[in-house]
Amino acid sequence: MPIYNPPLRDIKFVMQEMLNVGQLTEYEKFAEADTDTLDAILEESGKFASEVLTPLNAVGDHEGCTRHDDGSVTTPTGFKEAYQQVVANGMMGLSESPEYGGMGMPSIWSTATGEMQSSANMAFAMYPGLTGSAAKAIRIGGSPEQKNTYLPKMISGDWTGTMNLTEPHCGTDLGLLKTKAVPNADGSYKITGQKIFISAGEHGMSENIIHLVLARIEGAPEGVKGISLFIVPKFKLDADENPAERNGVSCGSIEEKMGIHGNCTCVMNYDEAEGYLIGEENKGLRVMFVMMNEARMGVGMQGLSQSEVAYQNAVIYATERLQGRSLTGPKNENGPADPLIVHPDVRRMLMETKAFNEGARALIYWATLLEDLETVHPDEKFREKADDYLGLLTPVIKGYLTDKAMTTTIDCQQIFGGHGFIEEWGMSQFVRDTRIALIYEGANGIQALDLVGRKLARKGGRALMTLNAEIDTFLGENSDNENLSEFIDGLKDAKQKLTEATMWLMQNGMTNPDNAGAGSVDYMHMMGLTTLAYMWAKMALVAQAAIDGGSNDEFYTNKIITGRYFVLRMLPMMDAHLAKIKTGAEPLMALEAAAF
Repeated sequence: MPIYNPPLRDIKFVMQEMLNVGQLTEYEKFAEADTDTLDAILEESGKFASEVLTPLNAVGDHEGCTRHDDGSVTTPTGFKEAYQQVVANGMMGLSESPEYGGMGMPSIWSTATGEMQSSANMAFAMYPGLTGSAAKAIRIGGSPEQKNTYLPKMISGDWTGTMNLTEPHCGTDLGLLKTKAVPNADGSYKITGQKIFISAGEHGMSENIIHLVLARIEGAPEGVKGISLFIVPKFKLDADENPAERNGVSCGSIEEKMGIHGNCTCVMNYDEAEGYLIGEENKGLRVMFVMMNEARMGVGMQGLSQSEVAYQNAVIYATERLQGRSLTGPKNENGPADPLIVHPDVRRMLMETKAFNEGARALIYWATLLEDLETVHPDEKFREKADDYLGLLTPVIKGYLTDKAMTTTIDCQQIFGGHGFIEEWGMSQFVRDTRIALIYEGANGIQALDLVGRKLARKGGRALMTLNAEIDTFLGENSDNENLSEFIDGLKDAKQKLTEATMWLMQNGMTNPDNAGAGSVDYMHMMGLTTLAYMWAKMALVAQAAIDGGSNDEFYTNKIITGRYFVLRMLPMMDAHLAKIKTGAEPLMALEAAAF
């Protein structure tokens, strides 16, 4: 059975040494978010992930969820009991407002605990994860009454939440949705339609399920301008706001999926279900995108989480499995063969994964810290910068990190050879579970188009210009540090090539929009590589300072070695992406459709 050991040393390095999350205690909102409390939460969360959730990962994959004749759904063995532990320890409310029963800790804390849960059992972690995203949408767009009714129960975990966007005939193009909402005399609405691919759409782990549903009110404009958002609970509430009569919403079937079998992905049927409008009529997408952007960051984290657990198991196998001899002579002279890890190509796959994982963790945590600082920082300019960065980074974190995680989990499976293709070794599940991350919450091609078509040009390109200025300042401050020269040179070169790609798209994308579309994924990967180069340079700075300060901890030496691999072996991909962007759309569009 696969193992998972929470990478607490690296998590703490990123949070406490690189990002200095302790700075948050300077603000009243996070005054109690001290290091001792953080360490305790990380330790307990890691223990729960490794001891409770990891053994259930294969169980969920093999058993899946079961729909019964009455439309109810049973989750895999052990899931309900594990969920009850999550509720009992209050972890779903870790970063939620104390006003509604949360602990009020920083969001970056929840990102760390969420990473560990997702590495241990991605399908399970989706149940509390989606609930948090749904709660945020209600907190942002709901009325005071809606917040008081739903948030305490969702934050406690007594109720869970979902998001209902996709329909059989429309996915990305939400303007085509047909689910309708008919006003009732009491201010509620009758919701009728069908939604598909609804994660955690039906289960018996919580007392109620709060569905957030996109629908079109009768007479509303066509397209996305006429979409509204509704709260549709599985059970209607009685006068005391307790679950009572069953609402007109049911699970029609469970999707047969490639992976995440332990999460119940449902076809949901709404038959004049009672729903309640969130926010203004025809403005539902504004609120739903709050939830979707939160979810997209979470999906990027899922890519990291699966890459991390795949890496850990691949390292064990490569260390223990004896196959062949080293090209430079036997390393295990008393044995029949050398371990796999002596072979350069095996090391290539492991180093590629390790360097990606540690860079991706830094990028995700940095973005989440910016989200925290945006809520408390007194400087309006800083808050403006944080918002700009989050808008720019969200499609990169979702798109690039999951694209790369698909490659790294496959590499880790490859290290197992034929055993990687056999289910009992568990590597197949990591690959299969990772695959959905490239698709849901907006397919990665859409993320790339969003980045190139919207986020770059937003506010006159201010976000990228500000980030470039920040990188320039970092380069200037550290240009004389000879121990960091490879990191500084690599980051400088990456920034220059990203700027070149940006200018090419600006000059050629407006004359022919297909040029922007043809280069968008390559550009997203260039942005991902550049931001990871920035993260690695910052991590190397901290690690080198520790070494210069007399530390003999091999962690810091290994951090530098891993970062050098990224700079020397992964960052050169910038050249290939830039070259492809500059070919424009012509090679993609030349072939007539009938010739495919």
